Amino acid sequence: MTKPALSRETAHPDWGRVWPPRQLEAHYGDRVVSCFADRPRSLHALLDEAVARNAEADALVCGDVRLPYREVLAQSSRIAAGLATRGVKAGDCVAMLLGNRVEFVTTLFAIARLGAIAVPLSTREQMPGLAYMLAHCAAVALVHEAELAAVLPAPSDTPALRLRASVGGESAGSESFDSMLQHGEAPAPAAVHEEDTAAILYTSGTTGRPKGAMLTHLSIVHSSMHYQIAMGLGSSDSAIAAVPLSHVTGLVALITTMVRAAGKLTIMPAFKAANFIQLAARERMTYTLMVPAMYNLCMLQPSLDARAISTWRIGAYGGAPMPLSTITLLAQKLPALTLMNCYGSTETTSPSTLMPPGQTAAHLDTVGAPLGCVDMRVMDDDGREVAPSAIGEIWIRGPMLVRGYWNDPIATAANFTGGYWQSGDIGSIDVQGYVRIVDRKKDMINRGGYKIYTIEVENALYAHPAVQECAVVAKPCPVLGERVHAFVALKDGAVTTSNLVAYVKPLLSDYKVPESFTLSTTPLPRNANGKLMKREMRDRLVATPENLT
Repeated sequence: MTKPALSRETAHPDWGRVWPPRQLEAHYGDRVVSCFADRPRSLHALLDEAVARNAEADALVCGDVRLPYREVLAQSSRIAAGLATRGVKAGDCVAMLLGNRVEFVTTLFAIARLGAIAVPLSTREQMPGLAYMLAHCAAVALVHEAELAAVLPAPSDTPALRLRASVGGESAGSESFDSMLQHGEAPAPAAVHEEDTAAILYTSGTTGRPKGAMLTHLSIVHSSMHYQIAMGLGSSDSAIAAVPLSHVTGLVALITTMVRAAGKLTIMPAFKAANFIQLAARERMTYTLMVPAMYNLCMLQPSLDARAISTWRIGAYGGAPMPLSTITLLAQKLPALTLMNCYGSTETTSPSTLMPPGQTAAHLDTVGAPLGCVDMRVMDDDGREVAPSAIGEIWIRGPMLVRGYWNDPIATAANFTGGYWQSGDIGSIDVQGYVRIVDRKKDMINRGGYKIYTIEVENALYAHPAVQECAVVAKPCPVLGERVHAFVALKDGAVTTSNLVAYVKPLLSDYKVPESFTLSTTPLPRNANGKLMKREMRDRLVATPENLT
């Protein structure tokens, strides 16, 4: 590897000296990373510190429910006691198939209190995916929404699962979640090591099987501190969680970051732009992080009034590019709002870069600059660092990286080199340290912030007996950025798009189901090596929209 072109001190000068003291530390055996010297040492320590600082203040708001920090600690402690009496212990995996609700947060910290591992699962996942993930992590307990009982896998598909607890109603085969609150004194917080896995988040896999990214106490604490320090969040701040709490953004950018700040988090069970604006005014919101599509929807609301939401000072966004038209309109309608682009992933426990305050206009084509403990490089295909502003693959190192993939040493070895995670994103870093992302190395679709690997959708389509071959590509969309489009060569021309949609719906999360198709009975284009030419298909899609159905 060549000598780095930028030193850590000059790589992101616009952050100034906001970061507290850092020091090099060895972690995970062979990684040496820059860490915050003074930090909480576990996920549960974040909550303990918030209670010590702000016990009587609102911590969580959802509908008519308001919980101060002391009550969040008390409820999570009672849940921990209930789990413990049912045999859950340190190191066990506890899955959470929960929507945006208070119980998601209290259960998360209950699991952390036991030293167990939280496994948040998307409520949009279907039975095959749930069966795989629950079995793969050998979850011993599942806390789930009562209304999702129909998609839960059979007990024979999840042999390690000893406990199912239903939230929000009764469910056959599951214990009532409320019954777990009826136990006595909770166990003391378990002694955990910073490198222990605190949560497993499943990411879409290029082979069709999701990988379980292992977020540690060390990574969650550092990412929470990155957000809190960079945005200047404190106990007087108020955030709204409008994105799913089960995703890394909801989990870290909102839950654990606001706990680190000892501020208030208002939870939206489902995003509706009009309701969001109303909540922002009522709860005097100062910060949120959403995907650009949500901002676009807010801009369409006649109720958007800068005077009513005058407290909103930080509008973070990520998951997809923010259209220039949206940025311009936001500046007009909400002149006091500071936009902060965020670039990160599950593997980086959310943020790797943030846009320094006030720099959006000057660096509009970037995703900001690396955060305090982040070491980011751009490498060529031979693993050599390229010159400033040259294009290559983004490699990332730091204490916020996951330790690897659960029970998958092959994927871990393939994606981590010398302590760096190879992101698969193509981009550059300029002489000022600002990062540009120009393309994706793999065929991934970004639908309003939901990342979709095409192989998973293709595998579902291939299972249909009438499908000869298929290729899934991104269809440009002015609102969501991209939608799922499928090119399908059929054995039987009588099959319709409705037939295909009905077939794959039970196999895929709803946002992964193709929304448009190009059907034919002739083979799809391939190059001389026999590979499907997806670029040609994408070009055809843009050039001939009348072919879409």
